[in-house]
Amino acid sequence: MEPDLFSAAAEERRERDPASTPLAVRMRPRTLDEVVGQQHLLRKGSPLRRLVGDAGGGRTGASSVILWGPPGTGKTTLAYVVSKATNKRFVELSAITAGVKEVRAVIESAKRQSGGYERETVLFLDEIHRFSKAQQDSLLPAVENRWVTLIAATTENPYFSIISPLLSRSLLLTLEPLGDDDVRGVLRRALAEERGLGGALALPEDSEDHLLRIAGGDARRALTALEAGAGAAAAKGEDAITLETLEESVDRAAVAYDRDGDQHYDVASALIKSIRGSDVDAALHYLARMITAGEDPRFIARRLMISASEDIGLADPTALPTAVAAAQAVAMIGFPEASLILSHATIALALAPKSNAATTAIGAALEDVRAGRAGTVPPHLRDGHYKGAAKLGHAQGYVYPHDVPGAIAAQQYLPEELVGRQYYEPTRYGAEARYADVLERVRSRLAGTSE
Repeated sequence: MEPDLFSAAAEERRERDPASTPLAVRMRPRTLDEVVGQQHLLRKGSPLRRLVGDAGGGRTGASSVILWGPPGTGKTTLAYVVSKATNKRFVELSAITAGVKEVRAVIESAKRQSGGYERETVLFLDEIHRFSKAQQDSLLPAVENRWVTLIAATTENPYFSIISPLLSRSLLLTLEPLGDDDVRGVLRRALAEERGLGGALALPEDSEDHLLRIAGGDARRALTALEAGAGAAAAKGEDAITLETLEESVDRAAVAYDRDGDQHYDVASALIKSIRGSDVDAALHYLARMITAGEDPRFIARRLMISASEDIGLADPTALPTAVAAAQAVAMIGFPEASLILSHATIALALAPKSNAATTAIGAALEDVRAGRAGTVPPHLRDGHYKGAAKLGHAQGYVYPHDVPGAIAAQQYLPEELVGRQYYEPTRYGAEARYADVLERVRSRLAGTSE
């Protein structure tokens, strides 16, 4: 927000009483070297390093930066570090609560600061995807004239959520989810450093593992949970944050689940097998275990998409679109709301009629090709659009299906060596029964044995 007497007083209070400030704010990195993860953005000579002058030769680069990544990956932190490193005035706005009026006020103030005090301004605009096109348009003059250094953050794909003129004038930096080792480093720094917990409490390994599961790659969530656990432990007079105390303070039970080990694959396998077996209750149980353990929702969505084709196929042609829509929605929304979408898709797939005909069909076709049973493409199916093709007999004798009744021409499509080979064997389950009837008629027409 724009600095004023109240925010200045709050800053003084934080300096006198650090505990009044949330742990996640206190532990915010002060330099790029303290930032965890995002090494692809922090390497020597990177655009971000050049922006703060770490690459030598002064500060260079774009006057507008868009940070795109999941929550808790350091978007606000990077904006703060840039302002500190460049000694610029830092103003933070959220697109959730601010509008064009607030943005214009900051820009006018930035112009006065630049002209009167020769001090530039970093405007950090969080959740920029919530701004309308007209609201985003209001930022263009400030970006073009470099009245402010705009750093905008978004959790949604900027190619869909940010207007092209602003995107083309900005440096787009993609932040990756933090790994467990990154979050572990953040937790241990918060435990040890004076601005954090100052070594007052120990964190046993099982408690640390539980925090990593809770965090799901979100450093802010991990620090918030750690702070809650530390407060509960201090209230009990304990010198360590036990798993029991941590569970009580964050109201979330520990789940035996190792995202990098056997449990990861065992629970995922159980989810898919429960869907295949049409046991919707078991499927929801395993889904809940994966969600509670902090599994990447994109991993779950990918498994559901595979299941839709592997185990359902044309028995329910809506299964795959449902799974794909769920995957797209999960990528846009994230947890906690993504759990609703994953539940929706899981229930739909578990209760859908089942068929593995699509799976066995491509398996049989691949087996033939890999065994060398390929053959040459029949001459009448070959490309006839280039000069000389007719002399080679290519495309000659081809019957255009739309020219015959029923749009099915009795002609050979498979290579000579594979004539009569049938890969797709539909079941009579669900909607696939209709395909079975259609296929029987189509194969007869192709063979010329029926009218």
